[in-house]
Amino acid sequence: MKSQRALLALAISASLLALAACNKTDTAAPAAPAAGTAPATSAAAPAGETADQFVARVNKTAVEMTPELTSAAWLGATYINSDSQRLEALANERYLTLNNAFVEQAKSYDVTGLNADTARALHLLKVSASLPAPRDPAKLKELTEIVSRMGGTYGAGKWCQDGDKGCKDIGQVSEILANPASSYDDLKAAWEGWHTISVPMRKDYQRFVELTNEGAREMGFANTGDVWRAGYDMPAADFQAEADRLWGQVQPLYEQLQCYTREKLVAKYGEQGSVDGMIPAHLTGNLWQQDWGNLWPILQPYDGVGSLDVTGALEKQRDAILSELVSDAGGMGKLTAAEQVEIERKADYQMATRMTKLAESFYTGLGMPALPETFYTDSMLVQPRDREVVCHASAWPMNTSGDVRMKMCIKPNEEELTTIYHELGHIYYYLAYKDKPPMFQNGAHDGFHEAIGDTIVLSMTPDYLASIGLVDKPAVSDEAVINSQMRMALAKVAFLPFGLMIDRWRWGVFDGSIAPENYNAAWWELKAKYQGVAPSGARGEEFFDAGAKYHVPGNTPYTRYFLSHILQFQFYKSLCDASGHTGPLYTCNFANNPEAGKRYWAMMQRGASQPWQQTLKELTGGEQMDGSAVLEYFAPLQTWLVEQNKGKSCGWTPGGNAPATPAPATPAG
Repeated sequence: MKSQRALLALAISASLLALAACNKTDTAAPAAPAAGTAPATSAAAPAGETADQFVARVNKTAVEMTPELTSAAWLGATYINSDSQRLEALANERYLTLNNAFVEQAKSYDVTGLNADTARALHLLKVSASLPAPRDPAKLKELTEIVSRMGGTYGAGKWCQDGDKGCKDIGQVSEILANPASSYDDLKAAWEGWHTISVPMRKDYQRFVELTNEGAREMGFANTGDVWRAGYDMPAADFQAEADRLWGQVQPLYEQLQCYTREKLVAKYGEQGSVDGMIPAHLTGNLWQQDWGNLWPILQPYDGVGSLDVTGALEKQRDAILSELVSDAGGMGKLTAAEQVEIERKADYQMATRMTKLAESFYTGLGMPALPETFYTDSMLVQPRDREVVCHASAWPMNTSGDVRMKMCIKPNEEELTTIYHELGHIYYYLAYKDKPPMFQNGAHDGFHEAIGDTIVLSMTPDYLASIGLVDKPAVSDEAVINSQMRMALAKVAFLPFGLMIDRWRWGVFDGSIAPENYNAAWWELKAKYQGVAPSGARGEEFFDAGAKYHVPGNTPYTRYFLSHILQFQFYKSLCDASGHTGPLYTCNFANNPEAGKRYWAMMQRGASQPWQQTLKELTGGEQMDGSAVLEYFAPLQTWLVEQNKGKSCGWTPGGNAPATPAPATPAG
């Protein structure tokens, strides 16, 4: 996916840390503990401690320990080596030891008669741990070491063809998949090559499951998946049914997009463009088949109509920056080879900063505050040349009082720009709820956190892009609308089943219905069921293909991303209504609208202080997540796709050639 915020390497109790991923010290916050010293906190409960006093102590602990934990995780992600992994594991071990004691004590209180905030805090503490750790100190230590090791393995992962000289990192592999000139064989080799990086994780992951399940049982849950599902202010079984209901709303739209895409791939690659009615995994332009935007050259409905070359505009800006730096230095010929490399890097950094400030201006235009200066001095905006880092984009609250950072290896292209707008959604959510007690410093639920920035991305319409000088004002036509909607659908609609299936796999792994000897087979069964995607060749149990996706070794629950792709359209529609927008939903741009900004900020300030249903109602008027705004937004495209797919065998049957369902009738409206 374009980017998703990563929970800190261990994604510990979100209710305590409100971590989505990062940090920066704030002068108003209590100082971080000195190196090598323990914070002034204790897991032992004072005699007769009331529930109110307990919650206050947990909040105080979060304030004191968050800077230590986030700094260790930051080092683990931006300076990958054995030392940083050791520090990260030790910090998390200390925190998890405390957290286990806190969860146990939280379970001892009867919430009857408690004030609402205390009862809410106790509930969040009991259900919000995405990494339930065993109480046994040796096993807890083992768990932290495993998770840190898996994160380091992923971050340093490379596809090596001919020894060290032939090694390619994830960015270079992705470039091969995204390149329209890459041959079928090159695409297949690159996709298979990246999936070698996860093979060493398989044994670690199996042990990780055993340890977290033990921790979950000690917390009173059946398994780790039950812990994850319990964090949605509804029974775990009801939540799973709710996710199924939402998928049922949008599934017909996805099936039409899959059918259209598969037929175009068959037209390009012949019989190699389909596997039993499914799309070959290496042909979507994306390592995980979650974003099909790189297939634009063959999926574009109307050649050149409404073309918006945002990437070209950004590349020109970067080249202009470089030219000015070279001119100021007296010309490239006067620079040594090392100085030439450094001046290129300086141009990259200035361009990355410019792109970030452009995204920031959308948020400030809605009335939100400017980012703290330390955000720019302490964030990692470009890939360092001297060390291994995790380039996966993430947003980090480094303490509990508004010190924020972003970690990203920014390049001047359209996808990276929209990723920045997405990540700043997390950053502004952190800033919005920073005055809440630490236990309420999180999203209303985790899908909210992912939806904030993507709602802003939906407002990056052609008119908005023209207003900030990245494109010329586009001509309006039916063909341009379909092209624009197709571009959006290749990112948003193509993602929906992927957002659902990752946790369906992990829930099965955690509850034992997917045994270790069937990890890979079950992974591909779910990809077939939900995505209509299949590998071009056998993927036996010698592989661990799930681990080739960052969020699996990183232990980040993934259903949040599916929910966010529903919520962002729901949020968008509400903000468009608040801004006074009239006309088709997909034309709405609420940039610089104070009423939309006021309502959005008010929702964000709630954090996790109340059930998400109440927070959702305050913005949208309803307490239920709803996919109808997705269908309203893409109505023109869905009608067009149905027409294009007439007479074709849409749908798929995993393992067979017969289509699962015929093409549905043209949707109403």
